[in-house]
Amino acid sequence: METLEAIRTRRTVGKSTGDIPRETIRELIEAATWAPNHKLTQPWRFTVLTGAARERLGEVWGREAAAKVDPAAQASVLAGESKKPLRAPALIVVSLRTDTNPVTAEEDLTATAAAVQNLLLAAHAKGLSAAWKTGKIVYNVEVKRFLGLDPSDRIIAVVYLGAVASEESTPRTRNVDSSITWLDEAPLAAGATSPR
Repeated sequence: METLEAIRTRRTVGKSTGDIPRETIRELIEAATWAPNHKLTQPWRFTVLTGAARERLGEVWGREAAAKVDPAAQASVLAGESKKPLRAPALIVVSLRTDTNPVTAEEDLTATAAAVQNLLLAAHAKGLSAAWKTGKIVYNVEVKRFLGLDPSDRIIAVVYLGAVASEESTPRTRNVDSSITWLDEAPLAAGATSPR
């Protein structure tokens, strides 16, 4: 698939079916790691959940989510939240260890976000469905513990991945012109100052 076509036609698909071979998932993650990364710190980590591991994640998350609501709503929240990881046959949790240097930490965060986009585009190019999800689950210490992450690690994406979309997603309108500022004036003359 041509690059611009992949960018323009990729859609978020929140529900999917169809198992994906481990080697294909590894190939997607390998594509993710080609993201731009200042000083090649390779800050990203990929935790892949399939099969019953998704159910166990759902149990942890459902329990954590239910504990934070009115007791009358706990059973409903537990049931609803615990099903979320089952919306796709594979989940790839993308995280990073936060560097103590704030500049490196910021660069690593943006590099990991670029890695997620690479992963999504690679999945689309292979005809797979994918969705980048976050929410309160990514901040939860018990969820991080279940995933084998440090409490200080940042989860920036839970990528839901499947072979067959269970729902259709339509493109949203993009207003490109309102997000562009063109600075193409002639260079300033020697000694001149820029207007404020």
